[in-house]
Amino acid sequence: MASLFSLKGKVALLTGASRGLGQGMAVGLAEAGAVVIGAGISDMSETRKQIEAIGGTFHQINIDLSEDGATAKLVTEALALTDKIDILVNNAGIIRRSDAENYSDEDWFDVINVNQNSVFKLCRDVGKHMLENGSGRIINVASMLSFQGGLRVPAYTASKHAIAGLTKSLANEWSKRGVNVNGIAPGYMVTDNTAQLRSNEERNEYITSRIPQGRWGTPEDLKGAVIFLASDASSYVNGHILCVDGGWLSS
Repeated sequence: MASLFSLKGKVALLTGASRGLGQGMAVGLAEAGAVVIGAGISDMSETRKQIEAIGGTFHQINIDLSEDGATAKLVTEALALTDKIDILVNNAGIIRRSDAENYSDEDWFDVINVNQNSVFKLCRDVGKHMLENGSGRIINVASMLSFQGGLRVPAYTASKHAIAGLTKSLANEWSKRGVNVNGIAPGYMVTDNTAQLRSNEERNEYITSRIPQGRWGTPEDLKGAVIFLASDASSYVNGHILCVDGGWLSS
């Protein structure tokens, strides 16, 4: 049974690996045996430290996915490091908050560019490599706002709905060719993106009260989900959005 969840000999490319959910998933993939290539604009020394502490291998690529040509550059550099990519985790994302009637064009396009456009490009380019090899796992990080509307985050909500749709679309095309495409939808997690919500006592209390498990999630809570979707344990799972939400959607 353990072999079903083993990632030994696999190479995983994960965006947004410096902290939070990305860091948690990167460490989880390494714990399962994968070589991890972390991509991001921030310092990834803590991620490296945690992975190397368990005897894992971590490669770092500093890149800003909002820049033109960044995704193609990332794929080229990643393949130069390891010659293959078995697992792609599209985790990087940004959020901008404002009342919808005052939401700026700049904020809209910035969020869509990173959260949606870069994800499609990485899926396309890494997917092509995986299709040539006849196997691969793509895991797109969705959100509770792939299912709900949210408040004061119209671009983020639109992008995360798009991620769910893209995941299903690619799964329809690629699953029969050996590439599984799925998503993870984290619930309310303790990350930088939710700091503003957690600092609002009223909103924090309301959100916590609606989570059946009675607490916000942590990056460590995503380890099992990402290992499952990256491994042979999920070989017959395609186009699925796995919610890791403490029961939020059921409440």
